[in-house]
Amino acid sequence: MEINSILQRLKIEALNSMQTEALERFESNKDLILLSPTGSGKTLAFSLLIEKTLQKDKKNEVQVLIVVPTRELALQIESVVKNVIKGQKVLCVYGGHDTMTEKNALKEAPSILIGTPGRIIYHLERNRFSTASLETLILDEFDKSLELGFQFQLQTIADAFPNVKRKILTSATDLDEFPDFLTFNEPIKLDFLHLDDNKPDITFKKVISPVQYKLKTLFNLICSLGEQKILIFCNHRDAVDHISELLDNRDLIHDVFHGGLEQRDRELAILKFRNNSNRILLTTDLAARGLDIPEIDVIVHYQLPSKEDAFIHRNGRTARMHSKGEVIVMLKPEDDFPYLTEDAEEIILEEEYPMPNNTPYSTLYIPFGKKDKVNKIDIVGYILKLNGLEKDDIGIIEVKDKEAYISVKRHVAATIIREGTNGKIKGHKIKFFRT
Repeated sequence: MEINSILQRLKIEALNSMQTEALERFESNKDLILLSPTGSGKTLAFSLLIEKTLQKDKKNEVQVLIVVPTRELALQIESVVKNVIKGQKVLCVYGGHDTMTEKNALKEAPSILIGTPGRIIYHLERNRFSTASLETLILDEFDKSLELGFQFQLQTIADAFPNVKRKILTSATDLDEFPDFLTFNEPIKLDFLHLDDNKPDITFKKVISPVQYKLKTLFNLICSLGEQKILIFCNHRDAVDHISELLDNRDLIHDVFHGGLEQRDRELAILKFRNNSNRILLTTDLAARGLDIPEIDVIVHYQLPSKEDAFIHRNGRTARMHSKGEVIVMLKPEDDFPYLTEDAEEIILEEEYPMPNNTPYSTLYIPFGKKDKVNKIDIVGYILKLNGLEKDDIGIIEVKDKEAYISVKRHVAATIIREGTNGKIKGHKIKFFRT
């Protein structure tokens, strides 16, 4: 395994201590339980373990199954695995995705299959792929996957694969007890949760506000944070929508992310947050796992979860991979959450702050992508040929299978739509759309 070439592709200088020890301690005939803080690189760790065990000469057989609790986490893992392991088919299946597309993709079975429990069972029940060749079963964020409601699905999946030689379980929080159906073979347990050099560098602060002023206090807090990238957690969708309405009324650009949205809208909200077309994302606990955006500056808990585990996973969205982050909890005077540290600095807000500037970027898209042989270089070259456009006008570009999303300076978006429409890229007649 060429570790150096993998690190170069991922733009990482070296493996961290957790990843190094996982590689050294892993035995292919034993199970592995890996506990490490969110953002510490567990996905890369088990991707490297997959690379060690994958039989490259086997084609059209599922050798590895990665089971995850959410669609967003599935897509994030797919991205990392494809960067680590080259020359092998990787497929992601999940609820909300077109089942016919997945059925066709499974006709030539992937070496590595990633999916949510319900969608994996959907394909299993229809015999879409063989279970005989699967030797590695990975449960990522196993604490969430083994919560009540997921256990029956996990048991169904575990029972469907008779030839599993190794199980790899990963999470940022441990379980006191595993269900009976999950049997282990001489498990190796690596616990990095309490090592100081592995803990995220997070500063905790608090804001005290009576309930009747909480929304106004949140707006003042957002304004006080200026142009930082902010992720705001709520316990319920209604709270997300209520805050969104407030920000809409103030013309403050933001996006929302929760289970009530269509999958496409959820993916687009994350994409725009990632490419800096918005700096504020309002969300439920749906974004507590599987959201890998390294530049999140501040986590705001507008509402706090009842359990510490959920609090830990929320906070893991910031201070990822050795960067620093800030977590701000909003409390009523009478609130008492045992898991909160008492020494958190209290923020005293002024009456008013100037409105932060909206991000200078917006996102356009074209309905062509990798399957149309369109890449980032093609798109940049096409845009730079338009009258008056410069390289600095173009931000982050993400090319997907059938479409591409282009972050551009807001003031040139209309020009690109007007002048860029009806030209051609790779023989395809191009039309730009606003997201």
